[in-house]
Amino acid sequence: LVQVVESGGGAVQAGASLRLSCTTPGLRFDRHEMAWSRQAPGKEREGVACSTWNDNFEEYGNSVKGRFTISRDFAKNTLYLQMTNLKPEDTAMYYCAAKWWSGVCSLYPERFTTWGQGTQVTVSS
Repeated sequence: LVQVVESGGGAVQAGASLRLSCTTPGLRFDRHEMAWSRQAPGKEREGVACSTWNDNFEEYGNSVKGRFTISRDFAKNTLYLQMTNLKPEDTAMYYCAAKWWSGVCSLYPERFTTWGQGTQVTVSS
């Protein structure tokens, strides 16, 4: 069974940092593009960051550029999202997603085939 499992969410004050993790049991981590998306109540799911299968290219949503960093640990088959200077508008359920490698990084959630259950991030002002 191929899975992605998120962890690391929590409730923080504005300006704080959090690091989300995504473990990938059963997934060929080095042959999948990986991404983080988020969904706030009443809003559509939006792409936050993505990483190509070989970690050679990353892309970020405009609202998080300069504050969030996506990274991979190939030894641990784990994806990370380092979030700094968090804002109340970052409050959402954060999801890890994977798709078979194509060499194209994408922020469109509909292009990903494997999803986790999500981890909640709540930022208070």
